Amino acid sequence: MTLEHAHGRLVVWCSLLIGLLFELMPVPDVVMPFRPDWLLLIMIYWAMALPHRYNILTAFVIGTLLDVLLGAHLGIRSLAYSLVIYLIVINFQRLRTFPVLQQSVIIGLVLCCYHLIVFWVQFLLDRPPFSFELLLPALSGMILWRWIYWVLRRLRRRYKVK
Repeated sequence: MTLEHAHGRLVVWCSLLIGLLFELMPVPDVVMPFRPDWLLLIMIYWAMALPHRYNILTAFVIGTLLDVLLGAHLGIRSLAYSLVIYLIVINFQRLRTFPVLQQSVIIGLVLCCYHLIVFWVQFLLDRPPFSFELLLPALSGMILWRWIYWVLRRLRRRYKVK
């Protein structure tokens, strides 16, 4: 492995670490329902940009790590992350050709799927009540997608991540 490849991988894993820190960072109760899924958005970008390198296995490992750090039932987010990234990976060529505005709408739908999968599995385990507040992070993630896409694309081009 050359030094350039090592720098590329370091950039990706640092961005995922920053996303993990944003996931764990405490926020006020007023903002909590709108908290975007930072780690999933960053993982979606890397799965779209480099699907041969960052794919379902990476999503499973990151989801398991997030389950452990959040103290949730082990496997809920790893299952949801894996299914979402699978959807992204099998459609990455189509998604890359769409303008960023259309991508953000599709990303919003994918985030809704993620939250519904997480709710469904939690419903099977704990029977929590359904609330449409559950889908607010998908709305904020859809709005932030353009910014996340721009930042990560600049990083990818600057550091020649391949």
